[in-house]
Amino acid sequence: MEFRKRIEELLNEFLETRKDLFLIDLKISAGDDITVILDGDNGVSLQDCLDASRAIEFNMDREEHDFSLQVMSAGLSEPLSTPRQFNKNIGREIEVMLEDSSKIEGELSKVDDDKITLILRYRKPKDIGKGKVDVEEEKEIPYSEIKKALVVIKF
Repeated sequence: MEFRKRIEELLNEFLETRKDLFLIDLKISAGDDITVILDGDNGVSLQDCLDASRAIEFNMDREEHDFSLQVMSAGLSEPLSTPRQFNKNIGREIEVMLEDSSKIEGELSKVDDDKITLILRYRKPKDIGKGKVDVEEEKEIPYSEIKKALVVIKF
């Protein structure tokens, strides 16, 4: 069996036993350095990473195929890429870079299979008179228009 397919098979078998976890990325370099990035509906613990690592490593023969393996959780600096990841971050501020390179920042309020919905809050000049008014509006963004989306970290 091809090396990559065997790794994918072992990873999928592990994820079947842990429905709260899901795969974000699997990279295998030319030198057979394997990097697995996981996320979870309730986060990913160190034990989750160890369990995934063992599920792969204990079922591979290093005599047959030498490799290095790194299993990690998707950090806050990782872009959001799947509806499940977006769903996990409802209520948080996210910054979305669109395909036209414009950026939108807002609170993630809804997620479905085709799009996300952000609540945008900003101030704009009054139509009549001086001063500004607070505005809150919803904006739907289809996944096809999203180039990159990141959770905004506030201190």
